[in-house]
Amino acid sequence: MGQTAAVGAFLWITVVSLAAWCWLLFGQGFFWRTDVRLPRRREPDEWPSVCVVVPARDEAAVLPFSLPSLLAQDYPGRAEVFLVDDGSTDGTGELARELSRRHGGLPLTVGSPGEPPTGWTGKLWAVRHGIGLARARDPEYLLLTDADIAHAPDSLRALVAAARTGDYDVVSQMARLRVASLWERLVVPAFVYFFAQLYPFRWIGRRGARTAAAAGGCVLLRAGMAQQARVPESIRHAVIDDVALARVVKGAGGHVWLGLADRVDSVRPYPRLGDLWRMVSRSAYAQLRHNPLLLLGAVAGLALVYLVPPAAVVVGAAGGSAATALAGASAWAVMAGTYVPMLRYYRQPWWLAPLLPFTASLYLLMTVDSAVQHHRGRGAAWKGRTYARPDAVPDEG
Repeated sequence: MGQTAAVGAFLWITVVSLAAWCWLLFGQGFFWRTDVRLPRRREPDEWPSVCVVVPARDEAAVLPFSLPSLLAQDYPGRAEVFLVDDGSTDGTGELARELSRRHGGLPLTVGSPGEPPTGWTGKLWAVRHGIGLARARDPEYLLLTDADIAHAPDSLRALVAAARTGDYDVVSQMARLRVASLWERLVVPAFVYFFAQLYPFRWIGRRGARTAAAAGGCVLLRAGMAQQARVPESIRHAVIDDVALARVVKGAGGHVWLGLADRVDSVRPYPRLGDLWRMVSRSAYAQLRHNPLLLLGAVAGLALVYLVPPAAVVVGAAGGSAATALAGASAWAVMAGTYVPMLRYYRQPWWLAPLLPFTASLYLLMTVDSAVQHHRGRGAAWKGRTYARPDAVPDEG
């Protein structure tokens, strides 16, 4: 009797999970589709000036694979690269100068901002310094890009043309992350899939829509909007700086576009699970605003949406409930089906799609670990720096 009641209760939970997947399939901005790429664009009659700002801290390992691609940009207008060596100990700044001497191309300036003051995250302090150097050139656009991002020769040209054609204040591309090791194959496509689920790209591009996000590896920002929205000063304490940037730009009335990249790639390797774990857990709890209730909701939501369907198949089969097993299998099938386009985008086999519940369980554990580390006083970290929770950061106006 008790076992029958338990299976019956689990059936209702599974039905809720299936209903959630039906809603996600049609009601969450078609987040699972991967066709949001750079919009149609036409080349302007006059190309505006652009300054590229690259914050870099201990990036000597990846710089030879990324910086030459920026220096080699085929851009018809005036463009210049500003690399900010943020307290590196591995010779990042000198390597950047050597790469510039060796490869030529766009002019390169290497600056150093010193240690960030209280209230600033290190990366944004470096970005501030780079934007300050760039303002002397009076550019119309700023390209904020990370030191591990490699750009195709026409990347800057396409970004500017898209911004001009669509009258966007921000055009951002989610760089294609490296997928080579086993753990990268399991975790990386899901990372982008979950991001798109939280921030549907179609919603971000709508004027007046509240959804706002960008991808920090590739953000073309209109310089006038940077001043109007007080970027980066207004987001100086942000750990998830790309989402924060998009929010303040939208809050200032700006038009933001985000989509998947075709020819912008991250060259940073994450060969081991520990590498990926640190990448996610460093900011996962910050995404939840360091709120235990939001953490509880996130864990419950992940469990309901991703873990209940395969569990229902097992429980239904073991308990003799065909309805439970069928509902679980249906939810699992919808889940896997929505994941296949992202796997195709990353050129991965479709059979990885049914493994998404396993990957989701890893993300659940990473999120919990992020909260545990935060409450142990370790906070979020970026390149060897650890930051306190936002409410501990003074608002210096």
